[in-house]
Amino acid sequence: MNNIVGRMREAFRGDQRVDADDLVARLEAIRRFLDLVDGHLPDTQLVAAHTLVERAGTRLSLSRDHTVVALAGATGSGKSSLFNALARLELSPVGVRRPTTGVTHACVWGPLDGGSRLLDWIGVLPRHRFVRESALDGDDESALHGLILLDLPDFDSVQRTHRLEVDRLLGLVDLVIWVVDPQKYADRVIHSSYLREFHRHRDVTLVVLNQADRLPPAELPRVLADLRRLLDADQLAGVPLLATTATEQAGIAGLREALERTVTERQAALRRLAGDVDGVVAGLADLVGRDQPSAGPDAAVVRELNRALAGAAGVPAVAEAVELAYRHRAGAATGWPVVRGWRRLRPDPLRRLHLAGAAAGDDPAESLVAATSVPDPTAAQRSALGLAIRSVAEGTGADLPAVWQTAVAAAARSRRGDLPDALDRAVAGTDLGMERRPVWWRLVGGLQWLLTLTALVGLGWLALGYALRALGLPALDNPTVGVVPLPTLLLLGGLLAGLLVAALTRPVVRLAARRARGRAEQRLTAAVATVGETYVLAPVRVVLGSYAKAREALRSATRG
Repeated sequence: MNNIVGRMREAFRGDQRVDADDLVARLEAIRRFLDLVDGHLPDTQLVAAHTLVERAGTRLSLSRDHTVVALAGATGSGKSSLFNALARLELSPVGVRRPTTGVTHACVWGPLDGGSRLLDWIGVLPRHRFVRESALDGDDESALHGLILLDLPDFDSVQRTHRLEVDRLLGLVDLVIWVVDPQKYADRVIHSSYLREFHRHRDVTLVVLNQADRLPPAELPRVLADLRRLLDADQLAGVPLLATTATEQAGIAGLREALERTVTERQAALRRLAGDVDGVVAGLADLVGRDQPSAGPDAAVVRELNRALAGAAGVPAVAEAVELAYRHRAGAATGWPVVRGWRRLRPDPLRRLHLAGAAAGDDPAESLVAATSVPDPTAAQRSALGLAIRSVAEGTGADLPAVWQTAVAAAARSRRGDLPDALDRAVAGTDLGMERRPVWWRLVGGLQWLLTLTALVGLGWLALGYALRALGLPALDNPTVGVVPLPTLLLLGGLLAGLLVAALTRPVVRLAARRARGRAEQRLTAAVATVGETYVLAPVRVVLGSYAKAREALRSATRG
């Protein structure tokens, strides 16, 4: 048997060393990734990463001088006997009644104080902890100093609590020794539910075919070869495979040598955590793409959004009101003074909307009100705005993974409820260019008043002449211009000239009003574009920035 075991023993792999600082840097990169995606991705997809960061930080802070090794196996595989043989003491109960091991037992090589905090974290009860260090042993056990060996419950136990305990501990230990026996080494449960799941932890996995003494010497190589085939199918190629028997120390010599080498290297914990990081990074890889994300929506999509925002904000209606208000105010300032009074009785179009510049001379504190009377958007305008926001999300997130497309869409819609008030404030606070009267209004208005006074002088002169004649007094000797008396010329000339100036001014007013409308529309469009940037585009860019940084953080967490 010794010769057979010696020939079939495989050296435990220890050529790939894990640098502790590099591992800590990778864990920190995953932590950054989680911080960056917080609020953008579903928590259900990040549970494994959060668990790893917390568990790895705790494991590294507790002890790097101890190596936690678990013996895991099915009922009757003899792992408790193997546990006792390695400890050279009867610590874990062995019997024919199944399951025998109902709780986890721990054996610590070296002072128990050094591993007590680690065992507290693992969850091994104090009464099930044993110390393997005695003066009688001399230096026989010194090679395993720092080893914490666990005897786990049977993973195929009929009691569900045993299976849950095994699953919990398998996520905490540094190295797992899978114990199988010749009768059940090909059992589907151990391969599909356990061994296959450890393919990323080949560096901290070891398989032993226990109770090898029950096989005829000629059958042992065949069984080991078949077990190796199954392990290769489980993506565990290269994992050490040993044949053991717990009935004699020579039967566990290869396993003990592998444990001594593991304890001496102090690499098992780092390799286990590195494998966990590899698994988490692989699981998160689907959450980030290979291509660099775009900086934001393209210009065409932004223009479409601004048009939709302008429609929802009532920019066309306000621009039309600016044109009408300009014509209304210009007519009141440059029109014929005789008919100006009735113009003032007509409401100012901007005053009706409670907008800035509602009328010349208004108090700015009263005109810059928080709410306007701009008509509410129609159903078509609201629909157009919704489609524009959707276009922003789809155009920006088209090249992103599905979860990030959802995050971009959510960000684009996140502040949609605040848009109506924000647009209303933007329109109310926009300078429409109607506060100051143009200089030419004053010049034309002054000319109209001069012509009106001229007509009034002529009218008064004529009235005085009629009054003198009616009283029988000598008539006035009115000067003439040609054959037309001067008073008559003043009256008719003033009236006709005023009408002529008003007629000539009207097309100029219409042209200036259209220009005022264009300027106001540009300013309003710029104001609502700022709202779109703040309430739609900025949240989208935040998501894109988080995605780019998270992608870089995950790349840093990948093993080089």
